[in-house]
Amino acid sequence: MSARDFTQLTELFPDEVVTHSYVQDIALPGVGGAPGAGTLALITLDNGLDHRRPTTLGPNTLVELGTVLEAQRDRAARGEITGVAVTGKPFFLAAGADLSAVKGLKDRDAGRLMARLGHDVYSTLNNLGVPSFVFINGMALGGGLELALNATYRTVSSGAGALGLPEAFLGLVPGWGGVYLLPRLIGPANAVKVMIENPLANNRTVSGPAAFRLGLADALFEPADFVEQSVDWAARVLAGAEAVSRPNAVAAPLSAEDSAAWDAAVAHAREVVEARTSNAAPAPARVIELLEKGKHFTKAESFAAEDDALAELITTPQFRDTVYAFLDLVQKRGKRPAGAPDATLARPVTKVGVVGAGLMAGQFALLFARQLKVPVVLTDIDRERVDRGVAHVHGEVDKLLAKGRISPDAANRTKALVTGSVSKDAFADADFVIEAVFEELDIKKQVFAEVEAVVSPECILATNTSSLSVTAMAADLKHPERLVGFHFFNPVALMPLLEIVRAPKTDDAVLATAFATAKALRKTAVLVKDAPAFVVNRVLLRLMGEVSRAFDEGTEAHTADTALRPMGLPMTPFTLLAMVGLPVAQHVTESMHAAFGDRIAVSANLQALIDAGKKGLWETAADGSRSVPADTLALLTFGNTPSTGEEVLRRTQDALAEEIGLMLAEGVVAGPEDIDLCMVLGAGWPMHLGGITPYLDRTGASQRVNGRPFHAA
Repeated sequence: MSARDFTQLTELFPDEVVTHSYVQDIALPGVGGAPGAGTLALITLDNGLDHRRPTTLGPNTLVELGTVLEAQRDRAARGEITGVAVTGKPFFLAAGADLSAVKGLKDRDAGRLMARLGHDVYSTLNNLGVPSFVFINGMALGGGLELALNATYRTVSSGAGALGLPEAFLGLVPGWGGVYLLPRLIGPANAVKVMIENPLANNRTVSGPAAFRLGLADALFEPADFVEQSVDWAARVLAGAEAVSRPNAVAAPLSAEDSAAWDAAVAHAREVVEARTSNAAPAPARVIELLEKGKHFTKAESFAAEDDALAELITTPQFRDTVYAFLDLVQKRGKRPAGAPDATLARPVTKVGVVGAGLMAGQFALLFARQLKVPVVLTDIDRERVDRGVAHVHGEVDKLLAKGRISPDAANRTKALVTGSVSKDAFADADFVIEAVFEELDIKKQVFAEVEAVVSPECILATNTSSLSVTAMAADLKHPERLVGFHFFNPVALMPLLEIVRAPKTDDAVLATAFATAKALRKTAVLVKDAPAFVVNRVLLRLMGEVSRAFDEGTEAHTADTALRPMGLPMTPFTLLAMVGLPVAQHVTESMHAAFGDRIAVSANLQALIDAGKKGLWETAADGSRSVPADTLALLTFGNTPSTGEEVLRRTQDALAEEIGLMLAEGVVAGPEDIDLCMVLGAGWPMHLGGITPYLDRTGASQRVNGRPFHAA
């Protein structure tokens, strides 16, 4: 087919922001004294918008690109060009398919047509009659990376910061050749990392250098003159003066070793999906199915299977829920936080103080130093703790250097920015001071009193409390308007959410600076009212409380702990309790019980485990099986009203609907979308469920408990 044959699809999207394909002929230089290597047709993808609007690949964009490629194929046949290359506008190759367009596809036939359009256009790139190149100058996600995979050769910029195939995360499959081409280019184990592991780890991507090491690109160049270097490299390849090595590639027929590696990669992918989604999301399973069957597929067979899978998944409720969670929440609401004050009120932050030098404080120091690139000083009660804390941060920088994630110069600069002191006088010229001390109100109040005595009146004070009252912390300050909640989630470097807590006296300039700082730290900030446990911890503790209550009533441990499996949460409630730490969880639960009464139950069994020094309920055997040890069971007392797994799930759904309804009534956040955003980014709520409030609407819990859904139909 020709790209022009897809007009019935393009007519469905008259408002698409089209990424245009601009062609420039470049005379290639000679190599080694030989005459020039001919003419390279360089296609630049550009939507005409600034760097805040990445290029995307909707139907009209693909038809235009396909038409341009067909014209280059004709030119190649006439001998006018010796190669074709594709690159993007500054910072972007392409950010993948236009999700706004894809979610508008209402039936399977339209979805199949979209899949075939991508395959048709990309196959043209691979069959031009001359070699094709893609110069990956920036972001290349989903269909953007698949465009590169379909070319004969690829270069990548060392400044490219986000390459990946996030489709499993978005409720789809890499539907434009990725499942077939990627494992053959970089090996099946690496392909699983890109297609399964990274998407299901908060949609992680790889950098340009990492992509080069994986074998996604054949050459790596610096961003300053990336296109020029890539053109020169292409000239050498076309002249036969540049050998291209692909050590990770596998080719048919597969050797016995490669065949075994393929099977092992598929098995590993299944383990990852089970661990991270409890097999509750359909898309990752379809990616694995395509990978497994594709081991023996021809390219045409694999592309046809990709068409079928994409057509089916595009019309599923899970995909539409994922688009709500990813596009409407993370990409839109997350970047325009509800209730945030005028950004122009923000004050500059040129030095940061961290009270404490423990593990959490060290995470703060490293994040502030790396992202803000300003001096960060840690303080603690004695020199030994301070030195140990600074050494820990420096050690983490060395680990980043060893992994190639930062340059030697960046490592040296970052370590030089992080220092320590036993005196809070070191905060005298700080603009922002955050505490990382024990979760006790009196301790935090004392810390802030000591800090306020030495900092300037304009210095912002921030607390990382997860549950205590910010208002109470500010009560005795001379300038209570300077205190703001700045609640990170652990691990700090990886978790994208920041709950910014406004107390009644927190002023707009302080709040604006908090939001600006969060953005500079590359975090998504949500404005939260000062209420016990804020959003994420309040919802999670209500969830865990219901499961613990069912367990204490006599429900068998495995039944209670796996009852929420249909939610596809990243870990079971009892596993989460052990990870958080039983004493920490109990301490926060007691605080919430004091605020909300018996709705948040304090478990006597949990306290018994803490008193006995137990770290968790489960014991894991060498074969991976789990059981509750006899000596642990002996510590516990149970009721005689056990529940089934279905009953535990339903009561938990109802409890969550009640708690979220109360939070909205109290004005903890501006709307249910903010609770959804917090749970997605702070608790790993599955994207395919579309946010916790739409999930509770679909299950009927919000109607049962509150008499109305959270979202209008």
